Amino acid sequence: MQYRAWFSPVDGSPGRWPLHEVIYRAPSGALLEVEHDHQALRARSPAAWMRLFEERYLRTQWPHGSGVWGKKEWVQPHIADENIVSLLEGGTNLFWAERYGHQLGVPDLWIKQCGTSHTGSFKDLGMTVLVSSVKQMIAEGKPIRAVACASTGDTSAALAAYGAAAGIPVIVLLPRAKVSAAQLIQPIANGAIVASLDTDFDGCMRVVQRLTQDSTIYLANSMNSLRVEGQKTISIEIVQQFDWEVPDWVLVPGGNLGNVSAIAKGFDQMLDLGLITKRPRLVCCQAKQANPLYLAYLKAKAAGRPIALEDFEPVVAGPTLASAIQIGNPVSLPKAVAALGRFDGIVEQADEAELANAAARADRTGMFNCPHTGVALACLEKLVAANTITRGDRVVVISTAHGLKFTEFKTRYHQGQLGFSTPHANLPVELGHDPGQVVDALHRVLDERTS
Repeated sequence: MQYRAWFSPVDGSPGRWPLHEVIYRAPSGALLEVEHDHQALRARSPAAWMRLFEERYLRTQWPHGSGVWGKKEWVQPHIADENIVSLLEGGTNLFWAERYGHQLGVPDLWIKQCGTSHTGSFKDLGMTVLVSSVKQMIAEGKPIRAVACASTGDTSAALAAYGAAAGIPVIVLLPRAKVSAAQLIQPIANGAIVASLDTDFDGCMRVVQRLTQDSTIYLANSMNSLRVEGQKTISIEIVQQFDWEVPDWVLVPGGNLGNVSAIAKGFDQMLDLGLITKRPRLVCCQAKQANPLYLAYLKAKAAGRPIALEDFEPVVAGPTLASAIQIGNPVSLPKAVAALGRFDGIVEQADEAELANAAARADRTGMFNCPHTGVALACLEKLVAANTITRGDRVVVISTAHGLKFTEFKTRYHQGQLGFSTPHANLPVELGHDPGQVVDALHRVLDERTS
């Protein structure tokens, strides 16, 4: 069976372009999306797709062991296997947050730990598709010299790693002093051209859009819909891990909003092809310091109608511990607004104390959360307190990055250096070297904690 896919405008305006075309927007200015030939995909039954995906899942046959490329026909069917650049992305843990969920009163709580991927974030899922597509373009004769992105840290890390694996030069633009040390060293170590700009992420986006007007430098940001095709496999994988059942709620941290729309697309594709029979409700979780979608949602809610594009106004994003979503003018806004409409979606926000304390509270139950996951957890706590999410609901929170990329955040929390109360702080017990004194002191500490 020959499966096909192409670019088409998200606003329904006319036009269709092959996936090897260097194009990011339609002539109308609309964002593009990858559209698949669902008639061809329907030639295989839902049960047969499920069986195929199960047979491939985390196996060693190239390239299907990848959580993304095990679903190749739904992602990028035209790419030759020899041009796929995979670092075994996907296949991440769907963690049953039993203790944390019981504390909140939501025992059926699960955390999709996308940060256990190769570079430590969900960005790997989209970047394997984009870089593989570029490698295919180069093999077909496209004169692409480099791939470039603006980033708040995780996108640059993923692009640099996959570019290095493919042997394709990479340029990354980062806002100076606004990414963690771990995020900064990743593209440096992978040999990317790293530009540290005296601006914020939105300023970096303006520069990279100018840079990639040169068609030999390919744009890797989420306005490029190729990345969505990898990120949508989060949804497929969640349902697969639940034995093809759909959760009631999915909560996603939202900055540039590409992941929100990608997760929606994954559920939509499964619904259209008959693998599932319903959608979950979707919650986009924003930091209060960078909350343009939340403000738009409030405006629409006050008017008694669903959120629409005309409700949105860009903001200047303020400093936030959740630096990866410190974005005031998200590129993927139109896709996210449409997704929220289809999924009966909600937008919630968390302030700095709420996100930090939620992350620390969950860490005490065995997790190790990045601040962006902390935003989603804080929003979950608010929705549970409001009885919007109830005890019988099955809930999935998307954890977008590994906590080890944000050790400065965690250190400052536990040292009480964030400017607000940190009730879950836990400092080392400073002791001497005498065995008897150390043992006695540790017994006292243990007794205090268990009394």
